[in-house]
Amino acid sequence: MTFDASIFTDHLGDIGSGFLVTLGTWSSGVVLGLALGMLIAVAQVFGNNLVRAPLRVFIELIRSTPFLVQLFLVYYGGPSFGISLDPIPAGILGLGVYGGVYFAEIFRTGFQSVARGQLEAADCLGITRLQCVWRIQVPQMLVMILPALVNMVTVLCKETAVLSIITIPELTMVLTGIGSETFAFVETLLMLCIGYLILVELCSRLGMLLETRVGRFMSRQPR
Repeated sequence: MTFDASIFTDHLGDIGSGFLVTLGTWSSGVVLGLALGMLIAVAQVFGNNLVRAPLRVFIELIRSTPFLVQLFLVYYGGPSFGISLDPIPAGILGLGVYGGVYFAEIFRTGFQSVARGQLEAADCLGITRLQCVWRIQVPQMLVMILPALVNMVTVLCKETAVLSIITIPELTMVLTGIGSETFAFVETLLMLCIGYLILVELCSRLGMLLETRVGRFMSRQPR
């Protein structure tokens, strides 16, 4: 078998476009997921049972069903509820909801890891609940949950391959399309693996850098 590199040079523009679409949907889904996850975690930790119970059902529903099924429900089932989304917004929403419940569990664990005595002391000093969350809990828990957050971000990166099912022209759809046109499936799938390897490695390196920076910042704080 010979490796035909001209396949990629001839379709370089399409591959670059697919890479950017993958990067854009991934990053947008991560941002949405982090925001949703923080809201769910705060509601779980500080809310009453009327809030916690439906959130727990929602979390278990998302965690117990395949991402592909959820994506179909958002894209094809949305019009039944009066929500009609184009492929890319539907993909971002699907990624955000899917990642959000996992981010929520990570954040919830982080909140619960902060010593209860610190929260009681903050309450005695008249610090509001919102100030307590952002000034006391979030900085401390960030050091502990960063590895789990980075891991989930890389999982969402690989899940973007599923978005090709709803016709989003991301890297998987572009390269499998090129493979179908040229019958060079081995070359295109190898390139697809390399593309995701680059994205995941980039995410891992940024995560390691962020962990180092946060660790240094926290080590300089008074105890």
